[in-house]
Amino acid sequence: MNQRIEERNQRTKWYQESRFGMFIHWGLYAIPARGEWVRSVERIPVEEYDKLQHEFSAEEYDPKKWAKLAKQAGMKYAVLTAKHHDGFCLFDSQYTDFKSTNTPCGRDLVAEFLEAFRAEGIKVGLYFSIIDWHHPDFPHYGDKQHPMRDNEEFKGKEHNFDNYLTYMHAQARELLTNYGKLDVMWFDFSYNDMQGEKWRATEFMQMVRELQPHIITDNRLEGSGEESGSILTANPTIYAGDFASPEQMIPPKGIVNELGDPVPWEACVTLNNNWGYAAEDKHYKSAKMIVHMLVDCVSKNGNLLLNVGPDAKGRIPEESVVILEEVGKWMSENANSIYGCGMAEFEKPEWGRYTQNGKKLYAHVFEEQTGAVCLSNLANQIDKMRFLKDGSEIRSAEYWNLKEYPDHAFFFLNSKTADSYPLPEEKDTVVEITLK
Repeated sequence: MNQRIEERNQRTKWYQESRFGMFIHWGLYAIPARGEWVRSVERIPVEEYDKLQHEFSAEEYDPKKWAKLAKQAGMKYAVLTAKHHDGFCLFDSQYTDFKSTNTPCGRDLVAEFLEAFRAEGIKVGLYFSIIDWHHPDFPHYGDKQHPMRDNEEFKGKEHNFDNYLTYMHAQARELLTNYGKLDVMWFDFSYNDMQGEKWRATEFMQMVRELQPHIITDNRLEGSGEESGSILTANPTIYAGDFASPEQMIPPKGIVNELGDPVPWEACVTLNNNWGYAAEDKHYKSAKMIVHMLVDCVSKNGNLLLNVGPDAKGRIPEESVVILEEVGKWMSENANSIYGCGMAEFEKPEWGRYTQNGKKLYAHVFEEQTGAVCLSNLANQIDKMRFLKDGSEIRSAEYWNLKEYPDHAFFFLNSKTADSYPLPEEKDTVVEITLK
């Protein structure tokens, strides 16, 4: 096996056991409250956007509450946007005045986030945008998404991109140097010809590895949400990343490289339809849907990084809190089917998903069944079955109408055998199957 892949597998061991994380998009864009891309979408000039600094008080920011919520939901790691594409920093960067310590808030929000989440035993990560719409030397006119991409005033304006790269590298060094041990760096993002060595990516990753050798990174120094880059090859580059990052979707199957070997990955998904706070966006995913998404990811050897977008005052929306608390209730009884689990050795069932950890096979029953639940081709392979939530016994079914299918095992989710009953757990009823 390629040495880089071996090292990647060692670095990501904790990550692939954790399976569930919290993404937090927060910044000045919470004030207009129309999503984190508001400056680009609405072509807002820098002078107008900069005025938002004077309103950013974050008066109710309490990362201890965030951390407790993440822990209650069963999340094992969390990633905060230290800097998004608008260039505003939630940390005290010495290279810019466009930062939280230079607002009415007057606080290093990254430092407080890290302290609070570490205190709850949650591994910590920082999101860092490698593009920056605020910096004068980042390309403006003609760029794919810069707010001034269509503004004729910037046509022909020269930008010293090397100057920008020096700035970008220096800010990343600050985060990697001044805030103790970080577990994840989430870089975002490459596009068109803005990828790989355009960012001086080899030099960049050598710095990352020198400062924090253990840290894991995503694949977006060369990949994007549209394609994964060389992480899917047998010879990934030094900046290929440690995990792939499909966005707002769950891949049809587990992600593998060209040799068929598993590649660590996480689906990053919003809880409603926006990453940053959007006051009018009330289209939240249900707790049941979140549980199904998480199980689906784990059943394909992946993680779920679920996003919340706090408001301008620093509060996670109440709708998000209620959903995560409900997910947490399910996790409190069924976490063994998530943590440390991955793809099962058996084909995906029609009624839900399998996850597996060694001899423990977890049947996640999503749908009510007509009669018994069928465990295809598992006849004579089962030692015992128990409801995961309470350890109560489930017996293999040997009902008269099942005799015709000797290659399969069956069980009923109720003691009345063939009588029809609702699922014991409506979101996802989990049965722990111990294999022989």
